[in-house]
Amino acid sequence: MTEPTTIKTGSTEKKYPTLPGTVGPDVVDIRKFYAETGMFTYDPGFTSTASCQSAITYIDGDAGILLHRGYPIDQLAERSSFMEVSYLLLHGELPGEKELADFTWTISRHTMVHEQLSTFYRGFRRDAHPMAILCGVVGALSSFYHDSTDITDAKQRMIASHRLIAKMPTLVAMAFKYSVGQPFLYPQNDLSYTGNFLRMTFGVPAEKYDVNPIIEAAMDKIFILHADHEQNASTSTVRLAGSSGANPFACMAAGIACLWGPAHGGANEAALNMLREIGDVKRIPEYIARAKDKNDPFRLMGFGHRVYKNFDPRAKVMKTTADEVLRELNISDPVLDVAKELEHIALNDPYFIDKKLYPNVDFYSGVILNAIGFPTEMFTALFALARTVGWVAQWNEMISDPEQKIGRPRQLYVGATQRDYVPVGSR
Repeated sequence: MTEPTTIKTGSTEKKYPTLPGTVGPDVVDIRKFYAETGMFTYDPGFTSTASCQSAITYIDGDAGILLHRGYPIDQLAERSSFMEVSYLLLHGELPGEKELADFTWTISRHTMVHEQLSTFYRGFRRDAHPMAILCGVVGALSSFYHDSTDITDAKQRMIASHRLIAKMPTLVAMAFKYSVGQPFLYPQNDLSYTGNFLRMTFGVPAEKYDVNPIIEAAMDKIFILHADHEQNASTSTVRLAGSSGANPFACMAAGIACLWGPAHGGANEAALNMLREIGDVKRIPEYIARAKDKNDPFRLMGFGHRVYKNFDPRAKVMKTTADEVLRELNISDPVLDVAKELEHIALNDPYFIDKKLYPNVDFYSGVILNAIGFPTEMFTALFALARTVGWVAQWNEMISDPEQKIGRPRQLYVGATQRDYVPVGSR
């Protein structure tokens, strides 16, 4: 039994339960703090506040650990598939052969979208950002699938979850096709989840598309590595929207909107833009010097992580995958040359080592996606595709949690005190 925590406010001391997790730090239960003291706690960004209890993902940033349902991310990425990880996140255990086959079959039978939904795309400008399109079309799914919006029905919740996981690759591929003026391709269910997405994205009706197994494996790893990441900004947004009783499609649209921010899902796009700004290997020393200059606002994007104070465990897998993809495609690109040299310097320069500014998953994924042929504006949409399964798992867990309440953060009010209204002519 964990000892309670004593909190002193003025001359009063109160004891509050200390809740232990299976791993990680204990949590002080302050649900009665306001009622007993008349005070709130102040925690901008909620970086020291647990908003929920969860059994899905665990992160130890100092040790560089990321576990999904207890399984290390590197083991899942190297040995598993995205469909396996999706099942694991949703159901809590890795599937057996029949369970995996049934789950994969179910997902593949939900990949098509209502034909009327294609007309939504034609309402956007051709140069619309894919994330702007996804915010609209994912939210609009609730107008097509009325049979899976009752959040009190566990069966409907699971149907909605399957639909979202299955349809996101189709919607993302359609966003890409629309931007380049090519016709939409319907899903082909004899392909894998990832192979099907690649075909819908890069295939054309005029000729057969052969999925490159190296690229397929790389994309599958990218999806696995981005599937869930505990209570990050977009996941917290999904949970907050869901806490009001909003339907799952609306909740996912909210998560997409949050993910769009450059400090969150746009980080790999920012990293690639930085590599393009550097432009040439010869200019790297100049930018390294700027990064070390405290008076220069320039920051190296794709290095270090808010949570991980060690090497991002996802980045280790991505580094190997990046090498495989670049070797397979045999691409000559100055941006890739800059990336490889910058990586070498960062892994060997004492300044970066001391500050633990290791290349993170965004650095490597941006390099891989660029090599495969995705434009940078698609990067965050691909992140949303992968993260959908994490959002869905977290949303399901929240709905099933009897202790979950509608989200209602408090504030430290610093505005004007009460004052009387003065007519406009007397001001």
